[in-house]
Amino acid sequence: MCVILALESSCDDTSASVLKNGKILTNIISGQAIHEKFGGVVPELASRAHQRNIISVVDQAMKEAAISQNDLDAVAFTNGPGLIGSLLVASSFAKGLALSLNVPLIAVNHLHAHVLSNFIDDPKPKFPFLCLLVSGGHTQILKVTDYIHYEIIGKTIDDAAGEAFDKAAKVIDLPYPGGPSMDKESQGGNKFTFDFPTPKIAGLDFSFSGLKTSFLYKIRDGLKEDPEFIKKNTQDLCASYQNRIISYLTEKLLKASKQTGINEVALAGGVAANSALRERIGELSKKHSWKTYIPEMIYCTDNAAMIGITSYYKYLQKDFSDPGIRPFAR
Repeated sequence: MCVILALESSCDDTSASVLKNGKILTNIISGQAIHEKFGGVVPELASRAHQRNIISVVDQAMKEAAISQNDLDAVAFTNGPGLIGSLLVASSFAKGLALSLNVPLIAVNHLHAHVLSNFIDDPKPKFPFLCLLVSGGHTQILKVTDYIHYEIIGKTIDDAAGEAFDKAAKVIDLPYPGGPSMDKESQGGNKFTFDFPTPKIAGLDFSFSGLKTSFLYKIRDGLKEDPEFIKKNTQDLCASYQNRIISYLTEKLLKASKQTGINEVALAGGVAANSALRERIGELSKKHSWKTYIPEMIYCTDNAAMIGITSYYKYLQKDFSDPGIRPFAR
């Protein structure tokens, strides 16, 4: 019997999950609407909201799972990367609870957890597999050899794909969060209306800073000719920009598959919820005989279930953490 309480507070979602023998019993998530009026997450406001939410979220997760504190065999938490003030809330709570119950403490890397979100439901990837991890803060291609070990074989050298979506959405005044808003607008647009350049980065690495700049210049030049440029072209702008980002991501992933000879391919991270990216991965799966894996939407964005499933495999290997471990931002 292995019962774990897992906590996640790396950014602006306070989440708690209870697992029993690797099966998710509950996954409670409390968001923070306060950031909407700022068009992005305000770190200090996020950490304060986590402090208000953590107890009620944990209480709900435990009650719905019909689990008491005395049933717990371990307590897990996100140790980073993330916002330091936010990370401290769940880490402090987890450390205190684990010490009081005299059970193991398990620190989980947030990115590792995104990758293993593919093991929450069936079907599950077979090792080794490639994982395209795409979020607001990170863009990576990983070669995953087992539940604990992986190698980063490609990464962004500057900005992340999720940030490229969010910043472009903000430029044209789409609602926060920008990535999902751009995805929604894109569905009514023509992805071939506007041409955005493909970044020229060797190997499997990425770069999105130039792409963001090209979008800004497209808007600037368009507004010079027509003050209503954004209003008239919102859907086509979103569709064209999104298409370039997704093409860029999948071209690198295809290159990684050819270089490694691996046809087991998974998605992970918040941008894995993007409808066009999920569709494109499906197309590549058919064309190149890939076996592909994409987590359910709720497991793409930040959640404690992914922390829990990762901690479960660490628990099996007795990979426990010292209470003095400190959270990290990057």
